[in-house]
Amino acid sequence: MPFSANAQKWIFFPWLYRLARWALGVVFIYAGTAKLMDPGAFATVISRYGMAPDFLVPVAALGLPALEVLAGVGLLLDLKGSLSAIFAMLIMFAVVLWFGALNGLDIDCGCFSTSELAEHDSLRQALYRDLIMLATALYLYLWRWSRREARESAGWRYVYQSNSREVRT
Repeated sequence: MPFSANAQKWIFFPWLYRLARWALGVVFIYAGTAKLMDPGAFATVISRYGMAPDFLVPVAALGLPALEVLAGVGLLLDLKGSLSAIFAMLIMFAVVLWFGALNGLDIDCGCFSTSELAEHDSLRQALYRDLIMLATALYLYLWRWSRREARESAGWRYVYQSNSREVRT
């Protein structure tokens, strides 16, 4: 059953796309920066999951937050590959949280800063939050796909604004 024209217009509104992109980018920049401020505490959280060998924990404690920040900045700037990096990290985070919830681990999710340890959510709540962010990333993919479809179906007639002048593709 196709969407009504009104619903499609609202869902594919450019500002909704930008807002979702910026929100997801800011969340990743914040989360990565908070973990980079205290990599030792984040390494402790990673080791509590028991999924990574001990020699990889320090590498993950520095590399993963740096990748989060870079991908978040890339998403803010709408750079190619940044959405794919964020999508892959969200899948990985969801799998790790699911593993922790299934095994009944009573630990911090490691999602944001270590100051949140005192008020940490359950792993299940963190998993739900990640699934919402994953749905947001899927929306961004859907939006991009719909725009590509519109450009390809218009062929040579597609016209858009670029640097205040009309460009035909």
